[in-house]
Formats: sequence, C-alpha cells, structure tokens
Amino acid sequence: MLLKTFGWSFAITALGLVAAVFYGGWEALGVVAILSVLEISLSFDNAVVNAGILKKMNAFWQKIFLTVGILIAVFGMRLVFPVVIVAITAKLGPIEAVDLSFNQPDRYQELVTDAHPAIASFGGMFLLMIFLDFIFEERDIQWLRWIERPLAKLGKVDMLSVCIALIVLLISAMTFATQAHQHGGGHANKAETVLLAGVAGLITYLIVGGLSSYFENKLEEEEEREHEAEEEARRSGKKVSAVVLSGKAAFFMFLYLEVLDASFSFDGVIGAFAITNNIVLMALGLGIGAMYVRSLTVYLVRQGTLDDYVYLEHGAHYAIGALSVILLVTIQYQINEIITGLVGVILIAWSFWSSVRRNKALEAGGGDDNSGSKAEVPSGV
Repeated sequence: MLLKTFGWSFAITALGLVAAVFYGGWEALGVVAILSVLEISLSFDNAVVNAGILKKMNAFWQKIFLTVGILIAVFGMRLVFPVVIVAITAKLGPIEAVDLSFNQPDRYQELVTDAHPAIASFGGMFLLMIFLDFIFEERDIQWLRWIERPLAKLGKVDMLSVCIALIVLLISAMTFATQAHQHGGGHANKAETVLLAGVAGLITYLIVGGLSSYFENKLEEEEEREHEAEEEARRSGKKVSAVVLSGKAAFFMFLYLEVLDASFSFDGVIGAFAITNNIVLMALGLGIGAMYVRSLTVYLVRQGTLDDYVYLEHGAHYAIGALSVILLVTIQYQINEIITGLVGVILIAWSFWSSVRRNKALEAGGGDDNSGSKAEVPSGV
C-alpha cells in the first residue's frame, strides 16, 4: 500500500537527486534535499486539509484533483512560478531568465542578487502575514502556550496582523535606506523598491485569502444544501448514504483546493528564495516536495488522517514565521542557506516530537484534549 501510494514520489526523488548531482555536485544535492523537506514541511497541514475535503468528493473529482491539480501545483506553481518571479524582478523575459541560468550563471546570479531585496520583501511580507494570522487566532489546542495564549487574546483586535506587518515593513525599508546612505548612496532608491514590493506581498496575501474565503463560503452553502437533501431523504424513509459531493459542490470544492494549493505552494517558492536563487535547484527541490504532498494527500484519504499529531500545523507555521524573518533580514545581511533550511526542519521535528509526547501522556492518563492539559506542554517550555 505504501509503495503503491508513494512509488512515483520515490522515483521522482531518485531522478531529481541524481540530476542535482550532475548539475552542481554534492552541494547541489544538499540544497535540493533541504528544499524538498522544506516543501513537505510547509505543506503537510495542507495535505491534511486536502484529504479531509477530498474524501467527500466523488471518484471523478478526486481524479481531477490528483491529475489536473498536480499539473497546476507541480509544473505551474513550483516549476514555472519561480522563473516568472525572477523574470519580473530582474526585468527579463522568462525564456531569457532560463537561458541565463543555464548559460551565463554569473550574470544570472548578479541579476537575481540585485533583485533579491524586492523578492525578499515581497515574500517576507506574504509569509509574515500567514504566520501572524495563525498565531493571533484563538485555538482549542495550543503548542507553546506561553506564547500562543496571550497572542490569541491580542488577536481580537481588528487588523492587528496587517498593522504589525506594515510596521515591520517600514522598519525594514528604513533600515535598508539608512544602510545605503551610510555606504555612500547608489542603492538608496532600493528602499522604495523594498517598500513597494512588501506592500505588493501584503496585497497578494489579502487577495489569496479573500479568494479562499469566497470559495469556502460557497462550499459551506453547497454542503448545507447536501445535508438538507440528506435530511429530506431520511424523513421520507429513503436510504441515507454518506454525503459525497458532486456536480456544482464538487466543482467549487475543486476550485477552493486549487486556491489553497496555490497559496501553500507560493509559500514554498518564496521560502525557497531564502535558500537558493538557482532556478534549476529550486524546481527540482520543490517538484520533489510537491509530489510527496500529493502522495500524502492520497495516503490520508485512504488510511485516515494524522490528527493525533496535533502540533505539526503549529510547527509548520512557526517555520513560516522564521522564514519570513530570515527573508527580511537577508534584504541587508547574508544568511547561510543550510542554516535557513535547518530552522524549518528543526521546528517541524520539534512539533512532531511534542505531538508524540502528548499522545503518550494522554494514553497514560496524564492529560486531556484541552489546551491547558499537562500533556500539551513540550519539554523545556
């Protein structure tokens, strides 16, 4: 069962890692491996959400999501989108950007480095908004309670996450302008670029969030109609089966899943720029990671969910928050790519370990499902 579900992912992994070695040696293999783990980590909770929704759809729409959807997710967002970002920020044509990455890597690296402040500002703001909206939301289950409990109370203030994000952006832009001025100008105008790119990242997040909310509301309306039909069938004495959405409801669900997928893959792409600027390595790493996310979605649909590991979603969002800070810092200072990648891996591993400890404590009768339970406090927190 495991091999059948993850077979294609294993095969793509082997091909991708071999290609990385041939392209850039063992260092390239390490970067691709880190990118793959990063993509899987950031999209794990997305796979859980996908599985919970996908199991309600009929066989036809499940196939559409796992075929057409994977083309959009893997080849569209993970492979094409990084090229588009570089092309726009470096003011190149997409074909020219790809050609430079292969044939003139030094010139390509120079252009990307020059465009990095805009990329980092845009991506840093997008990721920061995801983290802030998560951390300011009231939750039944909390991981690091000493952080999450007071922040959840602060989150009741309207538009707090947007205000904080804009303050961080202003500080970043002003710091960049000050540093440029101290070094004799020449790059002072990039402070404006940082500011505009950050605002664009914030707007993009709000648009994606608005679309997600729109499709989610549509789904709720369609599901309500389905349940009303189920109740009517029960009252009339007809056989009642599990609600499996099809037709219009399934179509809206498919659109919602694609918007959700796009937003999560966008996280991975933007986060990847904190690790490498190389389009080839980025495409290999994110492509491998995306395959595992889809395989994991199928596995969860067939086997059930991993709801027992309740802190994994928290770990993924803390990793997003760390990446956002790193991206904003790299506007002015360089940070080693390996360190950047390991931050996310460590946070995910820590959240998984905390989930396992919680489950063992619950089995032993040492806590309950409430956020204040003893079992929910990781070691050292």
